[in-house]
Amino acid sequence: MSFKVLEAQATPNPNAMKFVLDRPITEQPTSFFNAEAGKAHPVATQLFAISGVTSVLMLGDFVTVNKRPDVKWNAITARVKAVLHAAEPG
Repeated sequence: MSFKVLEAQATPNPNAMKFVLDRPITEQPTSFFNAEAGKAHPVATQLFAISGVTSVLMLGDFVTVNKRPDVKWNAITARVKAVLHAAEPG
């Protein structure tokens, strides 16, 4: 069963976006500061495959994605939502 993204929220950091899900993705804070760190986690791997994604934080019912400053959110938001929608809970 996939996740539904209820909302994408801006954060104080213009290079970070919080994607609120319909249920928890993880109970423990899980951070991946680069693609190498996330290679064993299927959702992180797919998020890092999106050009411009630099780090991922998962906690409870949200995922925060950080991007490079030169990448616009409109270039990646739909792709992040598609990855989360297709993800299987771990």
